Amino acid sequence: MSSGFLVTADGEVFEGRSVGVEGVRVGEAVFNTSMTGYQEVLSDPSYAGQVVVMTSPHIGNYGVSDYDDQAARPAACGLIVRSLSRRHSNWRAEGTLAGYLRTHEMVALADLDTRRLTRHLRDRGAMPVAIGAGVGPGELAVLAAEAPRMEGQDLATGVSTPEPYRFDPDGDPVGRVVAIDLGMKRDIGRRLAARGLEVQVLPATCTAEDILGLDPTGVFLTNGPGDPEPLEHNIDTVRTLLGNVPVFGICLGHQVIGLALGASTFKLPFGHHGGNHPVRRLEDGRVEITAQNHGFAVDLWSLAGREAPERKGLAGPDLLPRRVTSDFGEVRPTHQNLNDGTLEGLRCLDIPAMSVQYHPEAAPGPHDALGVFDDFLGLMGLGTADC
Repeated sequence: MSSGFLVTADGEVFEGRSVGVEGVRVGEAVFNTSMTGYQEVLSDPSYAGQVVVMTSPHIGNYGVSDYDDQAARPAACGLIVRSLSRRHSNWRAEGTLAGYLRTHEMVALADLDTRRLTRHLRDRGAMPVAIGAGVGPGELAVLAAEAPRMEGQDLATGVSTPEPYRFDPDGDPVGRVVAIDLGMKRDIGRRLAARGLEVQVLPATCTAEDILGLDPTGVFLTNGPGDPEPLEHNIDTVRTLLGNVPVFGICLGHQVIGLALGASTFKLPFGHHGGNHPVRRLEDGRVEITAQNHGFAVDLWSLAGREAPERKGLAGPDLLPRRVTSDFGEVRPTHQNLNDGTLEGLRCLDIPAMSVQYHPEAAPGPHDALGVFDDFLGLMGLGTADC
């Protein structure tokens, strides 16, 4: 295997060993704290435009399986690991991670100091990088310095399905959900189908008329990559849907709902990426460990007409407004990230609409938050399911 390099936009050089294909990739570097689930991470469309740095030091020991893919092909620009397993052991495995990377023509580096790189991103913030095998750091430094930042990029339209498709319900159907695909993961459709829902998935370019013409019991806005603010078409579509049909969103879908309600969004310093993020349910104080992958957050204080209070000490509920007023009535925060105090969920009190910032489908990640899908059933007046 040949040597390879990663160079950040601010000129830091990291050397590693190529474990993918030769070539150059440019994207925003983010670190992911998951210990497992590398295949789900790479194939999550929310990672479009990003180079994933795994903080867990040993990656690839259980191989890969086709079932774990969250999309037809990996969306991440590249992968950086400290140590790539030389062999795998798992009864489900259908191949090695190294083989997966080469099959999908991914540029990936191992034997790189991921601890130093993660500390750099934590201190300086997520930033563009260039990675390459078979090229020198000088060429990569120029590419990294010229690379566009994530702000202002509509990446969701590029990863959305070009044609409608569906998930058939498990057992007798209880309702029909139309999903606006902003970068949908397969396990989300599986979780909804397991609850007896027929899921009609439409491209991001669909209109409110397209959606309502399918007579949905509810509308779901999926996860996805990039900045939510450029998604003006989707924001306008959601504004038309709110109050006319129950609406539920996660991740990028949560941010689009926030913007449709009139709130603003902002870029996080280095985002939330991993399977171990603690989230407090504000209603009862229960803490759930969640899987997350996002670089932007919703600012509910923008609807209150004031800036967020300065954080002092641990992240507490006082960092979020208790209620705010939107064009669609009152809105209350429902979940809060305990690492930095940012908003992780909201619910409209006058219309049937709710959203969460994290990934309740747990692909990968813990299963603490699966009950959110049952909350969606309740929002649609379908009760709950035991799944």
